[in-house]
Amino acid sequence: MSTAVVTRAADALPAAERSGEPCPPVRSLLAEGDIDAAYGGQRVNVERGPAAGRRIAGRRTGLSSPAVRAQLGVGQPDFGTLFADTAVPDGGTVGAEGLLHPKAEAKVAVVLGADLPHRDCTVTDVIRATDFALTALEIVDGRINGWDITIVDAVADNASSGLHVLGSTPVSLSDLDLRAVRMTMTRAGAADPVSEGMGADCLGSPLNAAASLASNLAVAGDPLRAGDVILAGVLGPMAVAAPGDRVEARISRLGRVSVRFAQKGDTA
Repeated sequence: MSTAVVTRAADALPAAERSGEPCPPVRSLLAEGDIDAAYGGQRVNVERGPAAGRRIAGRRTGLSSPAVRAQLGVGQPDFGTLFADTAVPDGGTVGAEGLLHPKAEAKVAVVLGADLPHRDCTVTDVIRATDFALTALEIVDGRINGWDITIVDAVADNASSGLHVLGSTPVSLSDLDLRAVRMTMTRAGAADPVSEGMGADCLGSPLNAAASLASNLAVAGDPLRAGDVILAGVLGPMAVAAPGDRVEARISRLGRVSVRFAQKGDTA
């Protein structure tokens, strides 16, 4: 796959975000199933970030839950990059502008206290390197029209990364089994949860997702570093996020996190 074609695919995605108009699937530009080319397109936009004054804050896994893969019709997990300017304070408000068709999902986040440079990273390595864990919400937001995506589209689009919200209560992994934690995501005013799941629904454990991510990044020559935030995996189905919604995720033993979606015309 030529560099020019990969760059053309990469260019379409931020252009869609800037214009507020989703773009057609980029798989039409890349060879069918060429995940390496898709990650190349993702890398083009990630490398543009620091030059534009954006700071890389960490990484995120995507499509790590069978429920989410079924929702989007994509058959395997992927990963992307978190930028500091996509962080929203716990309990904060997301503006009505700038998102194309957002969905909310609840995740376990881990914050590293040490580097993870190993190409064969293990769960033990992740546990040793982790400073603390948090409950997190990710607002995924594809730039591709109508979520008409394959794994190639998802990867190129920075794994459909949008915004992220971290909880306010850090918890040590000591004596905490992330496989067993239970998640409930609610929408204010709704009688029933909009999503439920548990740690084991994320590749057996969010730590498995984090170890796989660390290995892949080390192989790519861009390993995880101390201070990085890892959104280690979604625990249940995504939920559509509409203007006026207030969404809260609770994960047992990790606490809660919430965000509000502003309505058009809201004032600060």
